[in-house]
Amino acid sequence: MTDENQNSGKTRVSGAIRTEAELRRERAAAKLRENLLRRKQQARARRAGEADETVGLPAAKTDESS
Repeated sequence: MTDENQNSGKTRVSGAIRTEAELRRERAAAKLRENLLRRKQQARARRAGEADETVGLPAAKTDESS
């Protein structure tokens, strides 16, 4: 009976380790999907936007002395 208990304990431990590895893979896959969606949205925003027609720095003031 002690052999059965030891074997079942090892199985549970390896099962727990496998589960943690699966969870880690699932989290990594979710992060990759989030990053892909974010990059796609950024690319779409760049394509959909109109060209920036400002000349020079938009925050720079024009010469106000004259």
